[in-house]
Amino acid sequence: MNKNILTSEIQDFISQNLRADLISILLKPLNFKGVTNKEIAEQIEAKIKCKDKLPTWFGTPNIYYPNKLNIEQTSSETTAQYKAGLLSGKSLLDMTGGFGVDSYYFSRCMEQVHHCEMNRNLSEIAEYNYKVLARTNIHTHADDGIDFLKNSEVAFDWVFIDPSRRHDAKGKVFLLSDCLPNVPNNLDAILGRAKKIMIKTSPLLDISAGLKELDFVKEIHIIAIKNEVKEILWILEQACENEVLIKTLNLLGQETERFNFMLQEEKLALSNFSEPQEYLYEPNSAILKSGAFKTVGNKFNLYKLHDHSHLYTNSKLLAFPGRTFEIVKTIPFNKKEIKKLNLNKANITVRNFPMTVAQIRKKFKIKDGGEAYLFFTTNPEGEKIVVYCNKIGTN
Repeated sequence: MNKNILTSEIQDFISQNLRADLISILLKPLNFKGVTNKEIAEQIEAKIKCKDKLPTWFGTPNIYYPNKLNIEQTSSETTAQYKAGLLSGKSLLDMTGGFGVDSYYFSRCMEQVHHCEMNRNLSEIAEYNYKVLARTNIHTHADDGIDFLKNSEVAFDWVFIDPSRRHDAKGKVFLLSDCLPNVPNNLDAILGRAKKIMIKTSPLLDISAGLKELDFVKEIHIIAIKNEVKEILWILEQACENEVLIKTLNLLGQETERFNFMLQEEKLALSNFSEPQEYLYEPNSAILKSGAFKTVGNKFNLYKLHDHSHLYTNSKLLAFPGRTFEIVKTIPFNKKEIKKLNLNKANITVRNFPMTVAQIRKKFKIKDGGEAYLFFTTNPEGEKIVVYCNKIGTN
């Protein structure tokens, strides 16, 4: 951490050049004492990334920013606020503190927060920023979170962990044991010192794989922002043997779509099937990630188009956690029928269909956009169909 960056002269320059070309800043002679052009450019680049994601940090004078990768990897304020809303108690250990956004919000609902970060420079940055943000109940430790927990005399109400994938963990599918810290290997030790654990994982982690690796899972929270899944939260509690509750939420500005169900409920549920009726329903991304393919249909009295399509229909217009469409017509999938639609533009979705959106656009010369929505999917008889719809609402 280069404290020369915090002089009023350099801070003013950073604020005045948030729209400047970073290449020109790297090349022009700035001649600020004790600070390189590269360091200034990195501060500008990181601060820009905070504008929408971390508005509190962006809007607070004299914040020190780490490199942009740390900003990209940190929680947004929106998801950090949600996580903090699930907690209460005296003490929390943030075992993988990073830039410190989650710890900042945890400190609003916990009496004491301990922020561990192995990267000494990042730990120093977080400590400095907490002083600027007037958070006096966060204690920073440039230490490995597992080691700190084992050596600490504090009895924690909560431990928060955001495991990072090791560089040698290949592919999109990965296990928690592929991450640092290795939570499954240390689970008994952590629960021996803490009542509850919250684990944040990326949407890439398969829920069934996580459940196989973790004991004592009480709840799983799947968080989407504007229909893009951002985080999966795992709540573990000492000796918990209850059925797992799964909570999904899709944050849409002033509105939040919520859908909760018990994992066992989904396992026992049966789907009803139908040809497309008057309305088509597409669950939001958080529900799709949760795997509540039968439960969501049952709770809203909907029919599935096909067991693997995850599109739903009925003859009544409902308030639904996802996108809702009025069906104009349903046609068989063939060139002649699609030509009859006379559509040069359409929004195309494929569900349980052998072609990609790009292949369909190329084959039928349909550009993206317009008011029409086409769902290329499969009916209960296994036949390929196209459902032509108009969207209802703005979601």
